[in-house]
Amino acid sequence: MPPTRGGATNQLMRPTLLDLQNALAFGQTTSVELTEAALARIADPAGEGSRAFTKVYRAQALAAAQASDLLRAAGLSRSPIDGLPISIKDLFDVAGETTHAGSVVLKGSAPAVRNAVIVQRLMDAGAVIVGRTNMSEFAFSGLGLNPHYGTPSSPWDRATGRIPGGSSSGAGVSVADQMAAAAIGTDTGGSVRIPSAFCGLAGFKPTAARVSTQGALPLSWTLDSIGPLAASVRCCAILDAILAGESCPNLAPPPLRQLRFAVASSLVLDGADQHVRTSFQMALDTFKAQGAQIEEVELPEFEQLAYINRQGGFACAEAWAWHRKILADRAKAYDPRVSSRIARGESMSAADYIELLQIRPQWIASVEQRIAPYDALLMPTTPVIAPAIKDLQESNDAYFAANGLILRNPTLINFLNGCALSIPCHAVDTAPVGLMIAGAANCDQHVLSVGLALEGALAKQ
Repeated sequence: MPPTRGGATNQLMRPTLLDLQNALAFGQTTSVELTEAALARIADPAGEGSRAFTKVYRAQALAAAQASDLLRAAGLSRSPIDGLPISIKDLFDVAGETTHAGSVVLKGSAPAVRNAVIVQRLMDAGAVIVGRTNMSEFAFSGLGLNPHYGTPSSPWDRATGRIPGGSSSGAGVSVADQMAAAAIGTDTGGSVRIPSAFCGLAGFKPTAARVSTQGALPLSWTLDSIGPLAASVRCCAILDAILAGESCPNLAPPPLRQLRFAVASSLVLDGADQHVRTSFQMALDTFKAQGAQIEEVELPEFEQLAYINRQGGFACAEAWAWHRKILADRAKAYDPRVSSRIARGESMSAADYIELLQIRPQWIASVEQRIAPYDALLMPTTPVIAPAIKDLQESNDAYFAANGLILRNPTLINFLNGCALSIPCHAVDTAPVGLMIAGAANCDQHVLSVGLALEGALAKQ
């Protein structure tokens, strides 16, 4: 997968799934060659592979690639990802293995009896799974730091070493460095979209119920969703359909002059750095110049969410329910920055949790009513560029401040039970910035189609 230079929104244009599939179809490469190249990048001691992956499936991947090449030679192709190297987050069950979830706490636990639903769907589609990717421990951080397995750095400014975004940290880096053609992560409060933003990728968080979480270790049953990180919106649409067990959609980008967008008048730019503000405004100006209507709208519900979740919200309550017995025995084995957040759930009462369950549908209905006239809601995926790893490792105050700020915008859409894309919107050779394109529940295909249009508009800058 040789890198190529290109458009203004990406420092490095990575081959899309369709690019690679066409190369396979026309005999320009083989699945074995693509897989060997990906494995070589993972193994490169000068690269990020040792920090991006917690396990590499070298022998299995090469065997799967050989099988794909044999089937293709016989005129058979199982899907648009057949024969392509894909990484999976260390949160998904693989039969015969213990799922560690970026932790050391579960070492020695019983192995999985069967593959996670999404892992099996990838295999059935012919994906070559090259390995498990590193993550924030138990998926409980938007930053991507991991004291157990190391922290891979995002592709921009490696001299400084900046966070990859979490919790699907290794997923983002695996695609950014072409150690995989695409990656599968999870998103409970932004964990697909944040690493996509910091790594200059497209990432999609679907409506949660569309993709089965069976066989994925939970953070929050209420909020967890599973989605792809890849080179383009169309790549995300292909993978999303496979993960959901649906037919691959034939998406077409609508003309921008037919589209109407909402931008929240408050909160989403609070605390934003100048580079994010400038990149976001330039993106909006680009869309307007091509005919899109963009309107500021008041969304007071967004301001209310911090208060609604003041005791920790669904994530803390449900994480505590899952972890409480393990924490009682092995608390010292956890990353203390993770265990302290989980422990917040202990102080929540059943009444507190029931109140959350009652408030959420009312909050969702109110937000949906406000955004109903629009094709999508636009905002920066994160209000700041990726901070330096060292700064966050050395200071708890800096860590928790950055975590709260970086999770803030994506979390709005998880609580909404919505769907959202993040696509790059920064100028070439500058720090990656993500543009979030969000919609209400079950608007997935529309959001993806709109994302295609906006991705195309940004490519013309």
